[in-house]
Amino acid sequence: MDSTTEQFEPSQLFNDLQDISFLHIGVILVGVWAGIFLARRVLPFAAERVPSQLRLYFLGAVPIIRLLLMVLGMMLIVPILFNINFQNFLIIAGGASVAIGFAFKDYVSSLIAGVVAIFEKPYRPGDWVKINGDYGEVQHVGLRAMRLVTPGDDVVTLPNLHLWTKNVFNSNNGTQTLMCIAHFYLQSEHDSVQVCNALRNVALTSAYLHYSRPVKVIVNATAWATHYQLKAYPFELRDQFEFTSDLTIRGKAAMAELGVSEASVAFEQSGESLAHR
Repeated sequence: MDSTTEQFEPSQLFNDLQDISFLHIGVILVGVWAGIFLARRVLPFAAERVPSQLRLYFLGAVPIIRLLLMVLGMMLIVPILFNINFQNFLIIAGGASVAIGFAFKDYVSSLIAGVVAIFEKPYRPGDWVKINGDYGEVQHVGLRAMRLVTPGDDVVTLPNLHLWTKNVFNSNNGTQTLMCIAHFYLQSEHDSVQVCNALRNVALTSAYLHYSRPVKVIVNATAWATHYQLKAYPFELRDQFEFTSDLTIRGKAAMAELGVSEASVAFEQSGESLAHR
C-alpha cells in the first residue's frame, strides 16, 4: 500500500529557474506570432491575385496554418517549463480540466467548435453563409469566433459556439458559384410555356451567367398570382447581387414585351392599405 502510494507521488512539477531558457521561450513565441502574422497577410493577399479556382484554397489555408503553429509552439514551450513525467502529466491534466470546465466553459466550447469547424468545414473563408439571420461572406475563421461581411458591408463576429445550437446555411459550400433566384409574381391570364421560355432566355443571355451550371424556371400557383422562380448560377460568387438584379430587371422587361401583368394583393393592416408584390 505504501509502496503504491510512493510510486504515484508527483515529482517536482516545474523545472528549476536556472534550467528554464526564457530566451528560448521568447524566440518560440515571436516565431509563432510572426508565422501567424505572415499567414494572415500573405495568403489573403495572394488569394486576390491567383486564378479564381485557387482563391478559396489560399483563404482556407489560413486557419489551418494558424492552428498548427499554435500547437507547435505549445509543444515546444511546455517541456521547457514543466518536468513532464506520467505523475505530473496526470496532475496537470486534472487541474487544467477542472479549471477550464468551470471558469471557461463557453470559451472552451467555442475553441472546440473552432477546431471542429476547421476540419469538418461547415464554412470556410470565402464561403457565403447564413447563421442566425446574418448572411454574408466568411472573412475569417478563428479558433474562438468567425467573422463574416454582410452585403451591407457590416462585419459580424459570431462565436463558434453557435455550431452546437444554430443551423448553418452555406450557399456555395466551398465551390466557385451559388444559386441565385429571381422571383416574379404574375397575373394568371397568360401562356406559362411562353413565360418560362422568356425567363430562361433572360438568364442565358446574362453577362454574369455561369454557363456550365443549369438554368431552371420553377412555377407555383397561389391564390392570387402565379409565382415564377428563375434559378441560375453566376460565374463569380461576388456577382450574386448584380446577377439577381440583372435577372429581375430584364425579366420584368421581357414580361412587359409579352403583355403579361404583374400581380398584386392589397390588404388592411393597422389601418393602412399595403400592396405586396
